[in-house]
Amino acid sequence: MGALAVLKSGLGCLDYVMMQTQGEAWLARMEPTQIQIDWFHALPAWYDATWAIFVWGGLLGGLLLLMRRRWAAPLFALSLLGWAAGAVYVFALSNGLEVMGPWWPIHLVHAGAAAGFLWYAWMMSKRGVLR
Repeated sequence: MGALAVLKSGLGCLDYVMMQTQGEAWLARMEPTQIQIDWFHALPAWYDATWAIFVWGGLLGGLLLLMRRRWAAPLFALSLLGWAAGAVYVFALSNGLEVMGPWWPIHLVHAGAAAGFLWYAWMMSKRGVLR
C-alpha cells in the first residue's frame, strides 16, 4: 500500500513541479481548451498551496508508510485536508466543474485514494504495525 501511495502521489508531485516550472509547455501536453488555460492561470495562490499540501503530504505519507512510521496517518490526513481545501475552490468558488467538463470526477478519485491511504495507515497504526 505504501508503494502504491508513493507511486500515485509521486505522479501528482511530478505534475505539480512541472506546472510550477514549465507551466505552458506542460499544460500544452494535455491539449486544453482556451477556457481551461485561462481558468488555470486564474487559480489563486492559496489553491497552489492546497495542491502542494495534497501531493507532497501524500508522498511523504507513503514513504513513512513504507518505513512503518505512525506519522504516515497524520500526513495522509493533512494530504486529504489539502485536497478538501482545493475542492472548495474547484467545486464551490469557481466554475471548475464547467471548465473540466467530463474530467471533473478525477478529483473524486483523488479524494478516494487519499481517504483510502489515510484509513489504511490509521488501521495499521491501531494494530501496532506502525511505530
